[in-house]
Amino acid sequence: MGIAETPAFLSPQHWDERVFTGTWTSTKGGAREVVEPATGEVLARVGIADGADMGQACEAAAAAQPVWAAMAPRERAEIMRRAGTLFEQHAEELALFIARETGGILPKAQHEVREAATLCHLAAGSVLQSQGVVLPSTPGRLSFARRVPHGVVGVISPFNFPLILSLRAVAPALAAGNAVVLKPDPQTPVSGGFIIARVFEEAGLPAGALQVLPGGADAGEALVTHPLTRMIQFTGSTAVGRLIGEQCGKHLKKVSLELGGKSALIVLEDADLDLAASNVAWGAWLHQGQICMASGRVLVHEKIAPALIAKLVEKAEHMPVGDPKTGQVALGPMINAKQVERAYGIVHDSVQAGAKLEAGGTHEGLFFKPTVLSGVRPGMRAFAEEVFGPVVNISTFASDDEAVALANDTEYGLAAAVISPDVARALAIGDRIKTGMLHINDQTVNDECVNPFGGMGCSGNGGRVGGPADVDEYTQWQWVTVKGEAPQYPF
Repeated sequence: MGIAETPAFLSPQHWDERVFTGTWTSTKGGAREVVEPATGEVLARVGIADGADMGQACEAAAAAQPVWAAMAPRERAEIMRRAGTLFEQHAEELALFIARETGGILPKAQHEVREAATLCHLAAGSVLQSQGVVLPSTPGRLSFARRVPHGVVGVISPFNFPLILSLRAVAPALAAGNAVVLKPDPQTPVSGGFIIARVFEEAGLPAGALQVLPGGADAGEALVTHPLTRMIQFTGSTAVGRLIGEQCGKHLKKVSLELGGKSALIVLEDADLDLAASNVAWGAWLHQGQICMASGRVLVHEKIAPALIAKLVEKAEHMPVGDPKTGQVALGPMINAKQVERAYGIVHDSVQAGAKLEAGGTHEGLFFKPTVLSGVRPGMRAFAEEVFGPVVNISTFASDDEAVALANDTEYGLAAAVISPDVARALAIGDRIKTGMLHINDQTVNDECVNPFGGMGCSGNGGRVGGPADVDEYTQWQWVTVKGEAPQYPF
């Protein structure tokens, strides 16, 4: 592939049995091995935080935050720019490690690194934007509202796109003057955490403003409930998101929840079949379907369903699956055996309930073959549950009203898409779908860093991350008034 496997920037000596607290330190929680899903090879041995470790990190972050927030805006912006440049300079090395640690193909890993650089550059720009507004008031009094940081922001990120889904919170939160405590998924602690730590360490971020501690549920609970964390940004499953939301409500702190999805991709009868098949395959199979906004329900007009199914079966039977490090595959391994077993169970329970297995449905170890299920109906697991595996679930409809009803027959509301050359008709359908993100003539897996990202219902709690939403998420309003001298009141 033309990419050296000898680490330089990512030398394991930094995090060998350690975590990042401004310096690389050992933990009370011990250590664990990080295993490459494709080969079973041990990639690293990292420190794991327990609740006590996380508590100390929150206290250290709170102590460091005022120093970071007090830095001149141009100095903070320069650190963010340097971070973006470091991602660009070390892109090849970073991408290869991400591909190996996550099981994703190399182009997906390269995309993560490119987006990471963009996120840092966007954050740098945000530092130098207006931080508030002047308000009308009585003569002799200056009244203004300004955006101020929360203090310490806790970030809990998942394994699937670990670098992007960590940094999309870390970068804007830091840029706003917060300190950040990041708990990446312990399956991908380097891609989701230590890469970011190394970048900001080299970029000159003041020690303590960023803490990176992989850990389990006890560490996560400690982060969420600690009195010094004033906001939590969580990306992950709806089930865990409910628990985090409950704890944040109990402790009266802000929470941003980006959760699961069962996104509908609607294909109308006038769609180009080749384009439709390409969109369905990409939306459902990219990164082995381990994407929250994957095209989890493919709703196809009954007139074209047989022809579209045939094209998808052809793609499934010729889609190369294997070790992403070789660069010769379209799908890599799933993240672990538990995920494989769950996807297998959903597929075969749905077949038992009446769905038809058109292709795939089997696996060798963690390598799950691209799968096509037809005849999927409401009530089946494949219709209702987020598979998080490479499975196309096809349901048919006869009218636009039926397509809308099927699309809305879910507790989720993350993304939706409609494919048709009749844009007005597609938009009319899209306008009736309860979804946080809508794409006309595209599939459901879309994100551009500058867009507000998030969903409705069980896909989130109404908040958004990215673009214009970031200032709302990572700062809060403070009202300030100034008078030349204190007035005399009648009391």
